[in-house]
Amino acid sequence: MNLTRRQFLQHASGGFGALALAGLWDELQGSPADPLAARPGHFPAKADRIIFLYSTGGVSHIDTFDRKPQLKADHGKSITASRWLNKPGQFQRFLIQPRWAFKQYGQSGIWVSDLFPHLAAVIDDVCVLNAMHSESDGHDKATLAAHTGSAQFARPSVGSWVSYGLGTVNRNLPSFMVLAPAAPYAGAQTWANDFLPACHQGTHVIPGNDPLPDLRPRVAGLELQQMELALLNQMNRTHLERRAADQALDARIRSFETAFGMQRQAPEAFDLSSESQATLELYGLKRGATSGYAWQCLVARRLAERGVRFLELIDVGSSSNWDSHGNMGDHEKLAKAIDQPIAALITDLKQRGMLERTLLVWTTEFGRTPFHQQANHAGREHHNLCFSSWLAGGGVKNGIVHGKSDEYGILPVEGAVHTHDLHATMLHLLGFDHEKLTYRHAGRDFRLTDVSGTVVKEILA
Repeated sequence: MNLTRRQFLQHASGGFGALALAGLWDELQGSPADPLAARPGHFPAKADRIIFLYSTGGVSHIDTFDRKPQLKADHGKSITASRWLNKPGQFQRFLIQPRWAFKQYGQSGIWVSDLFPHLAAVIDDVCVLNAMHSESDGHDKATLAAHTGSAQFARPSVGSWVSYGLGTVNRNLPSFMVLAPAAPYAGAQTWANDFLPACHQGTHVIPGNDPLPDLRPRVAGLELQQMELALLNQMNRTHLERRAADQALDARIRSFETAFGMQRQAPEAFDLSSESQATLELYGLKRGATSGYAWQCLVARRLAERGVRFLELIDVGSSSNWDSHGNMGDHEKLAKAIDQPIAALITDLKQRGMLERTLLVWTTEFGRTPFHQQANHAGREHHNLCFSSWLAGGGVKNGIVHGKSDEYGILPVEGAVHTHDLHATMLHLLGFDHEKLTYRHAGRDFRLTDVSGTVVKEILA
């Protein structure tokens, strides 16, 4: 009855209070039931992690990576389009030329528009996909498809699938993190776990002075916090044993454990003060800055170094984005915001020997129409039938263009890649057979690629 508070915690927690909680996590990692335990894929992987670069709103392929000289030559010519605003039919439309000039870059001679001069300088490290296509030209549905493989229903994000498949190599940081100033179309569902265990949900980091709020401990010291958390853990585990099927409770317990580790490691990971001036200038980042796409890219490199499996960087939210209906000039400022940071990320990873095991994927939900109902209109409409994406590092051939669209960029004519194919290829590079990475839910086995998807073997190194 005369025990001190500290003695009580030490005894009540079965001795855990005198140990670092990291020891407890080591025990948990050894448990076969641990959903976050690091594990290999189905076969040797070419990549250990993915950095998913997502540009919201629908970037125009014909103004960025898919050069169409015939479209320029036939500007203003009337054609009959078989689809308009996701509706089939016969539509008389006028061809609209690209707004920016294209040049060839690098030893590969890949064509890149003037929108991306910095990316053009490292294009020999990139594999361009110029015949992408997706199910829908609606923002919400196309964004869902790009992230979850389903345009119709809520499904787990690709980042959640990667976390589920590989687990984590760093218990002090989430395995799946999203660095975004705002949510894109479809909101937080783009990084949701849906029916996968909740510990695989993406952690949203909002750039700013306090990107991860409430990380600072509120107790007097580390030892006391460790003892209190150990007691809490024992009580939670006892509670869970009586409710073995309560997946949400188990995930909540594990989130507390990860949160404790984040208090120690996340502040250091987000602290850029140790970065050299040369590195900051490479990214185009001012010392002390805590937001912007350059900040997101540099932090992503630091988090990748520390073992985060899947990082998504979203440039803008569901407004003021690449959805240039009225004026394609909007593309210029948006491209300027991401061009140098992305090129710097590729260069930085390569210099550090990380690019070989890091897969970078840049995409958008769809492209934009090469035609319009008004001649000389300044904007472009949604176009899901053909658009561009690119990959770099992580087992992908560099300095190549895969896929080809017709002379106007309306339809793929060679090497078409569906969203499911892109996802299948991403999982393949991580060591997974996309048909075997499944989760039993509601009486059936679900997977990221639904009942489709083919690995794009032509782009594998």
